Amino acid sequence: MSCSGGDPNFCPECGNVLPLPGKSNTVRCPRCSFCIPVTEFSGLEVCSTVVFNTVEQSSVAMEDDEGSELKGPVIDRRCIRCNKEGMIYHTRQMRSADEGQTVFFTCIHCRYQEKEDS
Repeated sequence: MSCSGGDPNFCPECGNVLPLPGKSNTVRCPRCSFCIPVTEFSGLEVCSTVVFNTVEQSSVAMEDDEGSELKGPVIDRRCIRCNKEGMIYHTRQMRSADEGQTVFFTCIHCRYQEKEDS
């Protein structure tokens, strides 16, 4: 399959981000091992953009109905209850030190709470 019709930054087989061409004659996908000849990248320019959220978007302090204040960074995570984007999170070490932290998420729209053990 040739990447000439799609985005050359992604593997046409699995969609994984391709590494930059190196010294070899091919670019190999690290996920599925699909190979693309380096000649297919001839004349292409790779550009990337980093977009930073404003302080107002990245951190929020809100009061809920009971008067307690919600504080923390807002991330792009979809709430499974109201299906809206934007949740506050905080972490706690709930288990032993050699295990990952527990991440608690709170929806900024409906105050639904969920947790994720990492």
